[in-house]
Amino acid sequence: MARLKQRRALDFWPGFVDALASLMMVLVFVILIFVIGQFVLSDAVSGRDRALARLNAELAALAQTLSLEQSARERADAQVGELSASLAATEREREALSTELFSARDELHAAQDEARAQREEAARLGADIAALERLKAELEAEVVRLASDLDTSERGLKEQTEMSAQAIAQVELLNRQLAAVRSQLEQLNTALAAAEAAARDKDLKIEELGRELNLALAARVQELARYRSEFFGRLQAVLGERKDIQIVGDRFVFSSEVLFPTASDEVSADGMVQLTRLAETLKTLAAEIPADLPWVLQVDGHTDRRPISTPRFPSNWELSTARALAIVKILRAQGIPPQRLAATGYGEFHPLDTRTSDEAYARNRRIELKLTSR
Repeated sequence: MARLKQRRALDFWPGFVDALASLMMVLVFVILIFVIGQFVLSDAVSGRDRALARLNAELAALAQTLSLEQSARERADAQVGELSASLAATEREREALSTELFSARDELHAAQDEARAQREEAARLGADIAALERLKAELEAEVVRLASDLDTSERGLKEQTEMSAQAIAQVELLNRQLAAVRSQLEQLNTALAAAEAAARDKDLKIEELGRELNLALAARVQELARYRSEFFGRLQAVLGERKDIQIVGDRFVFSSEVLFPTASDEVSADGMVQLTRLAETLKTLAAEIPADLPWVLQVDGHTDRRPISTPRFPSNWELSTARALAIVKILRAQGIPPQRLAATGYGEFHPLDTRTSDEAYARNRRIELKLTSR
């Protein structure tokens, strides 16, 4: 009986051991589930971190794009301002030309140079506008790409059950920045349209200015031609009908023998009489020429082709130039303003007669007077 009681007391331990074993297995299973959960959670967090890093990279790229677009807009604003200032300057020049249209020819040439500069500037502006348009297209493509990337990022983030508040804030910031880029692109489009319209306006004004300048120059040339014809007519009447003094085209031609001894730049007595008459006729005509009509009496010296070589005149160039200068000095002494006189020596290089006869040599030895504009 005692042994039976002792055996029954010992039977509790196997059940207790089985319970402990079962508990240990449950604990191991729970720990395994915890480890698996930790691994899954770590992988989810790692994926979220990668998504956030990708968003940060996209935000940095967008910030750089925004910086480039801002620089482009500033350049466009500066170019539009320069164009406005240039157009205003062109308008002022046009008004000045309308009041001073009959000024000196060098002023007309300066205005034409200014018009050419304006055309070059308009061409440069056109190139800048084209560059801005290319930049605009690039920015628009970048916006489309960023919007697509943003949509992809948003879909990936929505698939995750847990998304941090920081990621949401970054997405919202990206949306706002994209909206700002689109707004700035619209402003850039408006500025480009204004710049193109201003460039077209400027081209039209430059073309109109060129036509006005050409008409004004033609009118001045015709007016000067009228006074030149009058001058030659009066000079012909004063000097009389002589075979050694002729009108050839727009020039009054003296034979060198009328004014100078052979191989000399000293004006002869008879030549002094002729130059005095010339000076009186020119002074009378100068009083009738409008003050704003630029004119110059150009004195050209020519020789024949036979060479000369003396200590004073090493070549025909020196002789022809010295003779032209001698006439200019005499006319100045007779009261012709020096700014209305010019002297040029051509030597033997512009003959009227290319033959080698004495008659041809005599024709080529000459002094030509030409009333021209400055």
